[in-house]
Amino acid sequence: MPEKMLMPASRIVSMSSSPAPTLPNPKPSVRLPRDGAGGSISVPTMDDILAASRAQNLDLSLDRLGPFFRITARSSVTGRELGRFEGLVRVWSRGKILHLDSIRLKKETLGMEKSIFGIGVFIGAVAIRHGYDCGCRIAELLAINDSDLYHSKLVRFYTRIGFKAVHEVTGSTMGDLAHMLVWGGVGTRMDADIDELMVKWCSRFKPRK
Repeated sequence: MPEKMLMPASRIVSMSSSPAPTLPNPKPSVRLPRDGAGGSISVPTMDDILAASRAQNLDLSLDRLGPFFRITARSSVTGRELGRFEGLVRVWSRGKILHLDSIRLKKETLGMEKSIFGIGVFIGAVAIRHGYDCGCRIAELLAINDSDLYHSKLVRFYTRIGFKAVHEVTGSTMGDLAHMLVWGGVGTRMDADIDELMVKWCSRFKPRK
């Protein structure tokens, strides 16, 4: 996705393998997903996600300024930046929406998956948990279409983690202009229910007993 400049953000929480000061627990969500029997489902906490990340030698940090946020991933071995996710929480007629603006990933696997998208899953999980804690119900993004091959990989990746295509932004209609102004390009507009994403990722990020 195209990169966009954000205002300097103030560090609100440091997520790394080194000891960190005690911070207040994130505000609990007012809603909890339900299982088939009507009971609440335990979704992964931010600590669960960070513990899974540290097991892959990945340090994550979350910065925010007002509605804007930035998540940075670094190698705990080399200290090199591996990826960055930027977005914002906005209020719309459907309630709060987690707007995922841009993701930048570098080719260093840290022994995770052979694909750079392996790192993207961990960064994305922090973003989704942040949106969940902020009371967002929907996450939205644009799988940018810079090339047919990379675009198809992006769509498959986001579909695999729970997003659904809602509109093809091609620039061929007047209705696409608003999308292009917001996202800065053409591609596949995709949405996801944040509760469903949290449940989908439970098995990956919940600690094994």
